[in-house]
Amino acid sequence: MKKLVVLTGAGISAESGFATFRDSGGLWETHPVERVATPEGWYQDPDFVNEFYNGLREQLVDAKPNRAHEILAELEKDYDVTVITQNVDDLHERAGSSKVIYLHGELMKACSSRDPQNPFHIVTLDREHLTIEPGTKAGDGSLLRPYIVWFGESVPNIEPAAEEVMQADVFVIVGTSLAVYPAAGLIHYCRRDIPIYLIDPKEVATPSGFNVTVIQDVATKGMARLVEMLKAEG
Repeated sequence: MKKLVVLTGAGISAESGFATFRDSGGLWETHPVERVATPEGWYQDPDFVNEFYNGLREQLVDAKPNRAHEILAELEKDYDVTVITQNVDDLHERAGSSKVIYLHGELMKACSSRDPQNPFHIVTLDREHLTIEPGTKAGDGSLLRPYIVWFGESVPNIEPAAEEVMQADVFVIVGTSLAVYPAAGLIHYCRRDIPIYLIDPKEVATPSGFNVTVIQDVATKGMARLVEMLKAEG
C-alpha cells in the first residue's frame, strides 16, 4: 500500500465555517497576535488569552467536517495516510482520519503553562466543558493554558512530521500558502521522484526541482479532482 502524506492548512477548514487566522477578515485582524498567540501575551493577561480560545472552541464544536476532510479520511481505504496539519481544530479526526500529526497544538486540549508538553498535565475538553475559567490550575499547580504552539515556541512535532514526509510515495498540500515555517519546509524532505499535489484557490509559489501538480481550487473541489488524478495514475 502506497504511503500518502498530506499537509493541511487553514484552507481545508475554511469551508466548514471555522475562522481562519491569516486570511482577509481572519482572526489576526481583530485579535493582535502579540496578545493571544505568544507566551508574552499569556503572561501579561492569561484570562484574556483563555477567553479568546474559549470562544474559538464554541465555534469549533458547531463546525462540521466538510467534504475535503471526508475524502481525505476515505483515502485510507487505498493508501497508508498520514495527515500533518497546521490547524488546531479536530475536524480531520471527526471526519475519520486515523493518523493526524498536529504541528501547532490542539484547540480541544489544555495544558500546564509551566511545562506545556508534559503529557501528564494535558487535558481534553469537550462540548460540556469548553471553558477554561480564570484561575483554573493544571495538575502541576500552574495555570491551565490552551494546548497551542504559540509564536516563539518550538514545534515539537516537526521532526515526526519530517520523518513521515521522507517516507511518502505521494505528498499532498491542501489549503496552505507554504508561508509558515517550519511547516512550509516539509516539502524539502520529499524524495525528488515522488508526485506532489498542491490544492489551493490562490497562486502559491512552489520550490523548483520538485514534481508539483497544482490544482487551483477550493479544498472540497480540489480533493475530488485529486482522487480522480490518483485513480488515473493507478
